[in-house]
Amino acid sequence: MVTSFDIPRLVIAAPSSGSGKTTVATGLMAAFSERGLAVSPHKAGPDYIDPGYHALATGRPGRNLDAFLCGPDLVAPLFAHGAAGCDLAVVEGVMGLYDGAAGRGELASTAQVAKLLRAPVVLVVDASSQSRSVAALVHGFASFDPQVRLGGVILNKVGSDRHEVMLREALEEAGMPVLGVLRRAPQVATPSRHLGLVPVAERHTDALASVSALAAQVRAGCDLDALMALARTAPQLDCEAWSPARAAPAAGAPGPEQSPGRRPVIAVAGGAAFTFSYAEHTELLTAAGAEVVTFDPLRDEALPEGTTGLVIGGGFPEMYAPELSANEPLRAAVAAFAGAGGPVAAECAGLLYLGRSLDGKPMCGVLDADARMSERLTLGYREAVAVSDSALAQAGTRLRGHEFHRTVIEPGAGATPAWGFTHPERRVEGFVQQGVHASYLHTHWAAEPSVARRFTEAAAARL
Repeated sequence: MVTSFDIPRLVIAAPSSGSGKTTVATGLMAAFSERGLAVSPHKAGPDYIDPGYHALATGRPGRNLDAFLCGPDLVAPLFAHGAAGCDLAVVEGVMGLYDGAAGRGELASTAQVAKLLRAPVVLVVDASSQSRSVAALVHGFASFDPQVRLGGVILNKVGSDRHEVMLREALEEAGMPVLGVLRRAPQVATPSRHLGLVPVAERHTDALASVSALAAQVRAGCDLDALMALARTAPQLDCEAWSPARAAPAAGAPGPEQSPGRRPVIAVAGGAAFTFSYAEHTELLTAAGAEVVTFDPLRDEALPEGTTGLVIGGGFPEMYAPELSANEPLRAAVAAFAGAGGPVAAECAGLLYLGRSLDGKPMCGVLDADARMSERLTLGYREAVAVSDSALAQAGTRLRGHEFHRTVIEPGAGATPAWGFTHPERRVEGFVQQGVHASYLHTHWAAEPSVARRFTEAAAARL
């Protein structure tokens, strides 16, 4: 059923990475939330870390909109699902406005997401090393694709009052509204490391202070009323909102209406070491009939009571290898669960945790493989096909995914690999053994909800 959604919305984009998109987007989310608005936070692309700050700013789950992982047709439905009942939606872009999947034109770019959402774009420009040239830059971005509606500019890292005057004069000549001016403010900088910002879960108190400072900076430097007025110019969005209940209806597992004791318990790793997760994964598992329980491998010495399925997603285990290794009771519990054939779905950090060692520190020993930090960043979209049947996917299942890590694991694939990559390179990767499916590949289950249902059914079979 197609429904019209009248949700005010903005896409926050930039000419390139490092221009200040996260600063502005998070600050806007927090500033509008402080006004009492229900703000729906979204992030274009596969990034897990920025949505954590968005969630802190709004009190709602940060959600990703990725046209490569999920396909263009799911962008608007997933947006409508997340933004239902909200007063405003703010979408932070990825890289530069027109940058997308390599060699695929506009696919997975911020521009494509903006067009699919019929949303006005606000361009965040790092003005620290330019004056009148800003008009030429903005003109180029505004005219490159006539279907992208550039509604205004927020100038970032402006050095002085005189600098601001020159920038405003240039943009006035170009007919482009200036919706905000932010000065250089290192006190609100957010720490980063080898894969981007430090996740919220690792610095919650400091992150709260950072988000509060960003809100204050945006309130002082941006015209919130003009930005809200621009958001309200977005036309109605006609689509059917995505629904986890429709995507992965319960089958073999008892339904959510039945007593929790009758439902399969799927334990999902969380805490500071395992922060990478898409909100839709938990929603799909719940819809498929599971009781989802979070546990922290840094602190909990046992799996949640009654665990019949185990999901260990991405994160930064390399930062916590000594602590993870020191939790011997949990490592033994995970090894015993996997050894007994329990269904385990592990991505990236989860893969490393299941291995024999990480940077020389003993891990769970489920897989005969050793991992270590590397100087090389492995980054990019992948097209993959399941090599064999597993608790997660039936052989032949095709999924698109994303790799993002500075570690290597040897061997890179087991006797039965998890995936065969078909693009951009051909190779096998990951491990399938007994109930375990472990791989570096990050996937978005909304693109193929059958994996959530299949995994829940495998967990239900152990009741």
